[in-house]
Amino acid sequence: MRATEVLAAGRWDGAREVGQMLADAEQRLRRRLRLQTVAGMPFLLDLPRVMRLGDGDGLVLEDGGIIRVVAAPEALLEITAFDDHTLTRVAWHLGQRHVPVQFLRHRLRVREERLVAELIERLGCEAAPVSAPFDPEPGAYRHD
Repeated sequence: MRATEVLAAGRWDGAREVGQMLADAEQRLRRRLRLQTVAGMPFLLDLPRVMRLGDGDGLVLEDGGIIRVVAAPEALLEITAFDDHTLTRVAWHLGQRHVPVQFLRHRLRVREERLVAELIERLGCEAAPVSAPFDPEPGAYRHD
């Protein structure tokens, strides 16, 4: 069974769902790969180009069924600061180091790493460990 098309979350009929695929942020940036649903049904992701799969997106199978993409929880650091200036400064430093960052209202998320946590704290922010889906910003040179 091949999945050859992606439908955006909220734009497909849930009655067509035949399974779910649980994947972390790296696994959701794909073009062609053998995968399986949570229930163990194998399928081939076969897209025309690399796509960033979002939580709730639907992968359309050749027979019309749809597999729901589910963003897996990951070990992350949730970054908060006393003020927006400090948080912006930390975001800039993380970008300079090419650290993938997810932007949320008044906070940031990055993958949990000791050296990154030390940098964040040195720059005056707090970094609390959390387990949550990770959806990092794709970057200025990536268009999808």
